[in-house]
Amino acid sequence: MGKGRRLSLESIVIALFIVIGAAFTVLTLSASWLLSPKAPSPEKITMYECGVEPVGGPWVRFRAGYYVYALLYVIFDIEVVFLYPWAVTFGRPGIGWFVFIEMIIFIAILAGGLAYAWKEGALRWR
Repeated sequence: MGKGRRLSLESIVIALFIVIGAAFTVLTLSASWLLSPKAPSPEKITMYECGVEPVGGPWVRFRAGYYVYALLYVIFDIEVVFLYPWAVTFGRPGIGWFVFIEMIIFIAILAGGLAYAWKEGALRWR
């Protein structure tokens, strides 16, 4: 009986945290909306670019190739995040062949993705 009551108390605490968090979010957004200026001056709505008058329009088209480079960077940056702790702990006792083979499979998958990107010409600067 005590265990069921404890679970109920934990559920109430979790629900209370959710309600307080939602109320805090609604209150802060409402206060921000109420206190914000409704008619900003022309100076406030102009673009600001490091103290220099902006050149050209605000909507500039970027080539999709830039996004491909960014995604490839993120993929290989995340690879280092996984590879570094593995390399640090690999020589310790208890780290066996299973962990080594897992990392080889992980690197092979990433190498396959790099080979595919290279084959498709995604790494060529145009």
